[in-house]
Amino acid sequence: MPKRILQGTVVSDKGDKTVVVNVDRIYTHPVLKKTVRRSKKFHAHDEANAYHVGDLVRISECAPKSKLKRWEVIGHGSKG
Repeated sequence: MPKRILQGTVVSDKGDKTVVVNVDRIYTHPVLKKTVRRSKKFHAHDEANAYHVGDLVRISECAPKSKLKRWEVIGHGSKG
């Protein structure tokens, strides 16, 4: 099964080797046909503590690394 890759913004880097990434998704409501924006936060593993608040990053699924971390940072995201 392929691993999901998501792109989001780092909203917290306070944990050691951990960043919290806010991922936005935009979809059309099935009944109202209106564009809806939803966001979710993911805890991701950042081995080198290289990313800081405001950075655009890409995260990938991985084996569980702790109670909350099931994702890891794979690099900088791209605008657009």
